[in-house]
Amino acid sequence: MTLKQRLAQDHVLLAPGIYDALSALIAEQSGFEALYLSGASIAYTRLGRSDIGLTTQTEVADTLARITERVQVPVIVDADTGFGNALNTQRTVREFERAGAAMIQLEDQTFPKRCGHLEGKGVIPVGEMCGKLRAALDARRSHDTLILARTDAVAVEGFEAAMERAERYLACGIDALFIEAVRTPEHMDAACARFAGRIPMLANMVEGGKTPVQSADELGRRGYRIVIFPGGTARAVTHTLQHYYSQLRAQGTTASMKDRMLDFDGLNAVIGTPELMARGRRYDDESSR
Repeated sequence: MTLKQRLAQDHVLLAPGIYDALSALIAEQSGFEALYLSGASIAYTRLGRSDIGLTTQTEVADTLARITERVQVPVIVDADTGFGNALNTQRTVREFERAGAAMIQLEDQTFPKRCGHLEGKGVIPVGEMCGKLRAALDARRSHDTLILARTDAVAVEGFEAAMERAERYLACGIDALFIEAVRTPEHMDAACARFAGRIPMLANMVEGGKTPVQSADELGRRGYRIVIFPGGTARAVTHTLQHYYSQLRAQGTTASMKDRMLDFDGLNAVIGTPELMARGRRYDDESSR
């Protein structure tokens, strides 16, 4: 089933955050129908840095390609600002589509962008963003590759201005809409009342962020069609690694953490080593058999 077909269904789609092929594989094995690759998670895990526009288009495309080679479920990818103007945006869409993206998210922040839940954001003029969205739609090779428009204007221009921007972006012919960092349940309801009947709406759940964190079912009842928890994976892994390294440093062994980790065979089972080795044996030199 394509992401486009899945979004035509009534029930909400929950997409967890991923940052590499291993996290994507485990999410797929856990039964999720789609995955979300955020620029923030790539900055956190690949660079050990903050989400302030440091990641490049090629770094995201490379990460995406490694993920889509390993998993079968659709991947929604964060393309930030398109990494430049309308022509840069077209190149980004082509590269990400080639790398296997099911949906490409583009936002209206100025460059360098920053996490939608950090202070100090800026937004480009509405007309410029509309041009970038039209360029993105023209660049895609397949209409099954969806374009998601995100506005960060709530924090910069206010909620009503963000709603007007969303209206303009919808008129460009996009496939889904994302109003970032909505502050209250009332504003979430207002946004869904205006748009959810016309286009799939995405809700972004950031632990400790600006938007009240709610479950996918709650958000589905409000009218959202897609719910993402983009950075929770990196935050959970960071917490686990802090404990792991502190215990190993203090004790000089992993013995006390045995029940919190996989052993050698356990990890190989997750990543499919026995199956991979068996496949390799099919191509052994016949003379060595």
